[in-house]
Amino acid sequence: MWEVSDELWERIEPILAGLYPPAPTGRPRADLRRVLDAIIFRLRSGCQWNHLPERFGPDSTVHGWFQRFVRDGALEEIWAQLVRECEALGAVEWEWQAADGVMGKSRFEGAKRGPNPTDRAKQGTKKSVIVETSGGPLGVAIEGANVHDTKLLAATIDAIVVERPDPDEVVQHLCLDKAYDNPTGQAGCEAARYVAHIRRIGEEKLDAAGNKTHPARRWVVERTIAWLQKCRAILIRYDKNAENYLGLIQLACALLWSRRLHRLGWGTRVLG
Repeated sequence: MWEVSDELWERIEPILAGLYPPAPTGRPRADLRRVLDAIIFRLRSGCQWNHLPERFGPDSTVHGWFQRFVRDGALEEIWAQLVRECEALGAVEWEWQAADGVMGKSRFEGAKRGPNPTDRAKQGTKKSVIVETSGGPLGVAIEGANVHDTKLLAATIDAIVVERPDPDEVVQHLCLDKAYDNPTGQAGCEAARYVAHIRRIGEEKLDAAGNKTHPARRWVVERTIAWLQKCRAILIRYDKNAENYLGLIQLACALLWSRRLHRLGWGTRVLG
């Protein structure tokens, strides 16, 4: 998806109208749908702001609005709205969740960068993502590439964009790989009231019949990360401002949920 569909704009427009009501006097406000189209183009292509196609208008206008969206939490709210709408349609599965982190290159100086221990200490940023059963992204956090996954777990859970069901009413399992098999990882799960399923050394080997000895449910988060990294502006970080980079990831997460709504036929508008 390289532009905002009519159905998606129907859901986004009220959010932006509430944050940025048109002024009664003065210059007309920029076309925010076209601005969002431009941001999505940059997200998917990875181009520099000043290389956006002319059809999107002045790049300074687009970049200025993008920074306002990030500052005001507009992109995160768009993501949350789409998750809420999917949830109202019964299309968010909370029982089994999974989290994982991935390191990526970072080209310029800025916050939340660090030496990548797997890439000759080159500067990079780690993205930590938590997803629901079918891979829909629920929360994301970023830090320097040298920050251990377990130290990002609590921040990732806290970043879930909608309210989780009460664990007393809906038991929630969290699947993690062996990087989280330590006291910090266990404590993070317990503090958030998850039932932890953490891979340990020796698990998931094949038995004599060729079957896995322990079923893995983490592949959904790995698939979601792969989807997100199809966006070139996420695969390699070109943004000096860490919040701007996070905003792009939030927008990409929103687009994944819009795909789910599209598969559901966009459902019925149940939310304002």
